[in-house]
Amino acid sequence: MYSRYARRYARLVTMPIAAPHALADVTASDSTLRRFLHGLPGVDAVGLEARAASLGTRSIKTTAKAYAIDLAISMVDLTTLEGADTPGKVRALGAKAVRPDPTDRTAPATAAVCVYPDMVATAKEAVAGSTVKVASVATAFPAGRAPLAVKLADVREAVAAGADEIDMVIDRGAFLAGGYMKVYDEIVAVKEASGAARLKVIFETGELSTYDNIRRASWLGMLAGADFIKTSTGKVAVNATPANTLLMLEAVRDFRAQTGVQVGVKPAGGIRTTKDAIKFLVLVNETAGEDWLDNHWFRFGASSLLNDLLMQRQKLATGRYSGPDYVTVD
Repeated sequence: MYSRYARRYARLVTMPIAAPHALADVTASDSTLRRFLHGLPGVDAVGLEARAASLGTRSIKTTAKAYAIDLAISMVDLTTLEGADTPGKVRALGAKAVRPDPTDRTAPATAAVCVYPDMVATAKEAVAGSTVKVASVATAFPAGRAPLAVKLADVREAVAAGADEIDMVIDRGAFLAGGYMKVYDEIVAVKEASGAARLKVIFETGELSTYDNIRRASWLGMLAGADFIKTSTGKVAVNATPANTLLMLEAVRDFRAQTGVQVGVKPAGGIRTTKDAIKFLVLVNETAGEDWLDNHWFRFGASSLLNDLLMQRQKLATGRYSGPDYVTVD
């Protein structure tokens, strides 16, 4: 249920609901797609940021905080995307994803490990027999500057190696130039190449410049078949923020209202502390609702966040912070 803050700002940031058939023909041509995307309501930046800031002030204590920490752990896509990644590092990361706290078997596993395509087989072996998924970035991550054939080969390689999920990047240059149908067709092609793997579509919101563009990209990704929409690669200066994640949560909520199709959201980059993670969980609950409070529909793209969640979890259990060697440094 909306809080008094949500009710106050809802009229400023909520998309009006259309009839279920209203989206049937919007991707029929470049002109109809452009007309639809530019017909979306403009984003009131002041209202959006005010609501995000208001929800970020919520205080969660004791039992509710313990629940939120475990929920956040279960939503982490534990990530290593460095040129210096080695099989040993990926195996260690996989072991940590399966059992984040070796001293406490009650700590939940993370949702996934996220690696480059050439490390998928190693990650798959490391998490075998667990609930942890293997996600692979693809499509010439992080810049996305490659021919479509190369991007699709990237995807197929990851899927063939056992990837459960594909994290693709959109062609931001095409999007910013108004080439919406090109971006749409590329997402559709990647979705087909992904097969049974779930597809996360990364917008790189820090490069889209405006909230209106983020709203358009969200709807474009969902129309093209994204299973998740994702803020960022974590490789630019501005990544996930409460405001841009709130905007994307509104988009998936409204998209389900119009189509009946539920799409997940993944903020990534810059979420490092338990306090940050809980703020995002409040955004999910107050905006999209409880249906998204599950790692099938909401994820954190992070590496250092898990360590802080584990430290705070131990603090709640013992009343004191652990020493510096309590968690591994990835």
